[in-house]
Amino acid sequence: MKAIVYENYGSPDVLQIKEVEKPNPKENEILIKVRTASVNAADWRMMRADPFLVRLYAGLFKPKKISILGADVAGTVEAVGRNITKFRPGDDVFGDVSASGFGAFAEYKCSKEDEFVLKPSNLSFEDVAALPLAGMTALHSIRDFGKVQSGQKVLINGASGGVGTFAIQLAKYFGAEVTAVCSTSKKDTAVSLGADHVIDYTKEDFTRNGKKYDLILGVNGFHSIFEYKNSLTPKGRYVMAGGGTAQLFQALLLGPFLSLFSDRKIVTASSQPNQKDLIFLSELLQSGKIKSVIDRRYTLDEVPEAVRYVEEGHAGGKVIIQVSS
Repeated sequence: MKAIVYENYGSPDVLQIKEVEKPNPKENEILIKVRTASVNAADWRMMRADPFLVRLYAGLFKPKKISILGADVAGTVEAVGRNITKFRPGDDVFGDVSASGFGAFAEYKCSKEDEFVLKPSNLSFEDVAALPLAGMTALHSIRDFGKVQSGQKVLINGASGGVGTFAIQLAKYFGAEVTAVCSTSKKDTAVSLGADHVIDYTKEDFTRNGKKYDLILGVNGFHSIFEYKNSLTPKGRYVMAGGGTAQLFQALLLGPFLSLFSDRKIVTASSQPNQKDLIFLSELLQSGKIKSVIDRRYTLDEVPEAVRYVEEGHAGGKVIIQVSS
């Protein structure tokens, strides 16, 4: 089978399309013929080993644990192991395979059945491939770490990317008043997704306008933890779900300390795939309460260009990989 393989850390140039052995499902696995995948920030961070902590997971000097990137998979079950009870060959499914070593940028992927759910018949493979990692990150950041409540004021910094577009919609679903921070060209999209207010970061710095928010979700951007903290209401929460290395270490190292001495909380979000929440998101997508925003489409052999585009930080929604028709 064809797959995008990387053997060293570095730029998208390290991603090479190669013929590799087609996997066979173990007794507790299903084999998916991949129809569609999508690109996430996790892909280029694994590729770059950025932050350095990636090396402790994937391999210190070169990637050893993971050779094929891609977390979001949508496709058709081709074969099942003997212990599989939830799916059968021919089922259309989708899921997040980051917990089982990534591998979506390939023609086939073997994974445990609890990483997948059935694709609703009224949704395309592109719609569902855009959802798992970004949607789950947004859900856990807003609902679980952000503890959002109806009527609260929520600001999403980095509102135009994959996580941000889902975060706008989920915050509105939970009854919040949403302010989206994005560039000029993305303002209309943010409004169409339900944002009540939009701040163009090229013209205005939200940390300097004097407004306070009950929840700030940092998906992107390069403000310091102290600037975020000063933009919170007295009992507000800043949830760090993305950004640069400096923001990550500030949130991890300074966040718990600052939270000890204030009712304003600094939290670093983490997200683990699970069927229950993926079904919840799938039902919202199926009913039209949220939607996938798709920016660009690439073929499997164009994955290096797709990853490069996402790494540049200008994607308006999700970038889709069309693996097979």
